[in-house]
Amino acid sequence: MNQKTKSNGWTFVLFIVYLIVLTWIILFKMETDLSLLSGVKQRSINFVPFAGSLIVNGRIAVSEILMNVLAFVPFGIYIAILRPRWKFIYKVFPAVGVSFLYELLQYILAVGASDITDLIGNTLGGIIGIGLFFICSIVLGRKNVLILNILATIGTVLVVLFLGLLVVVN
Repeated sequence: MNQKTKSNGWTFVLFIVYLIVLTWIILFKMETDLSLLSGVKQRSINFVPFAGSLIVNGRIAVSEILMNVLAFVPFGIYIAILRPRWKFIYKVFPAVGVSFLYELLQYILAVGASDITDLIGNTLGGIIGIGLFFICSIVLGRKNVLILNILATIGTVLVVLFLGLLVVVN
């Protein structure tokens, strides 16, 4: 097994952990007792970008939009690492598809509002991640995947520890 295969294998493991955490945050609202979600029963769809569910006290909730964007930046980086030969647009499709899947599942499971703004923000985050990978490739050269995997490992450990702490405290 060569170094590139090991590196891609590790990237894939980190990507799976990221998707599990993302799913727990988006669909399960960071609940450890899933029976509590049965009381949520929120089923709505907003097709108007930057309106409806994102209006809080007459203002657009910019922080929620930014959180959606930031949540999908790693998605774009992981896709760019795992599928380096794909054209840019083909790297964007998985971000759109997974975001759409989350919105659809929120509606089906009645655990949140399905919102076009979330889809836009998540897709933008994926695009930013793909762009960051491209920039890192230029700046870091051949070591970019190794360095990004090290940073992703550190970030993953910190996020999992932080979320574990939240679970224990609550």
